[in-house]
Amino acid sequence: MVKIAVFASGSGTNLEEILRHVEDGSLPVEAACVIVDKEQAFARVRARNHGVPEYYFNPKAFSGKEAYETAILDVLKQHDVDLIVLSGYMRFIGKVLLEAYPNRIMNLHPAYLPEFPGAHSIQDAFEAGVPQTGVTVHFVDEGVDSGPIIRQERLAIDPAWDLETLESHVHALEYDLFWQVIRQVSETIKEEEK
Repeated sequence: MVKIAVFASGSGTNLEEILRHVEDGSLPVEAACVIVDKEQAFARVRARNHGVPEYYFNPKAFSGKEAYETAILDVLKQHDVDLIVLSGYMRFIGKVLLEAYPNRIMNLHPAYLPEFPGAHSIQDAFEAGVPQTGVTVHFVDEGVDSGPIIRQERLAIDPAWDLETLESHVHALEYDLFWQVIRQVSETIKEEEK
């Protein structure tokens, strides 16, 4: 079975959805561990509630990104992780992890890339007044939200929506899409390893 590590920085609502699908069998992977970069991240509580080991790495406690990622890589190796899933992880992935997991790091982005890359994509789409936005799942490379796209879905924006309403619709689409794409990628990994 493919083992995934979920990286998060915040409340972990997408993590919750992933773990729910793992537990009900619709996402046949093993959630090996959760990695967070914020001590107070609620994702840690969610991981513990589901019996998944969680690890907090304080980036400031390391001499640089390479040392920080090397420490994380040690934990990933201990858990035999096959696939890294970025779920609201607000840190750029560096050379250490990119080289250790080529085309095995995937990210969920709340916009239809290449539209609205970066950290505030839902707000950016709202303020731009565009008629539609979406959600993208992509592999991670050294750029900002620039890696190969795995799957995207469009979302029409009702002009009557406020920012909060748009956020709730984007998140609902994320919850529905992300676990399915994780399943698709993990099935590809299983095929490759046969």
